[in-house]
Amino acid sequence: MRRLTRAELYGLEAYAEARPQFRARVLAHKRRRRLELGPHLSLHFEDRLTVQYQVQEMLRAERLFEPEAVEAELEAYNPLIPDGDNWKATLMLEYADPVERREALRRLAGVEDRVWVRVGDAPPVYAVADEDLPRRTPERTSAVHFLRFQLDPSRVRAARKGAPLALGVDHPAYQACCDPVPESLREALVEDLAADLEPPAA
Repeated sequence: MRRLTRAELYGLEAYAEARPQFRARVLAHKRRRRLELGPHLSLHFEDRLTVQYQVQEMLRAERLFEPEAVEAELEAYNPLIPDGDNWKATLMLEYADPVERREALRRLAGVEDRVWVRVGDAPPVYAVADEDLPRRTPERTSAVHFLRFQLDPSRVRAARKGAPLALGVDHPAYQACCDPVPESLREALVEDLAADLEPPAA
């Protein structure tokens, strides 16, 4: 997918006017890109629209409009847009009770490295977590992580041709699996994959 540019964003005044309709559209879009894995872990798969929403909301909250500030936000969020041969997701660990959450984050240290996707019958692909982001220590994990599921061309082709997808996590303290994922999510993820990875016809 193309990266977002400043020219594609609403200005602050235009966004204030468009926000109710835009927000409703994005929230409906995000619902089909969300997956719960067990009672406390969810994955939110990002694309250009979800990233635009995050940027627009950040600009709105901080009242940012200077070109340099807008470009800084784009630089921060554009890496969340998938590249045509991968899927990118925000992982969220959700515990309502602060004491339970603190203990869970200690117990689940490293869980971000144990999240996987399987395309058809191929072996699972484990996510690459938090590239260049210090979001964990050996003693505990964070409540939010950014994941990249990197796919080889054969998996991209299989997914585009209709292979079922499964997602799961196999940490010693947390196991969950969705096999297969809902069709609405599978269709959304296939839309993130580039058609030009298909091999040329013989």
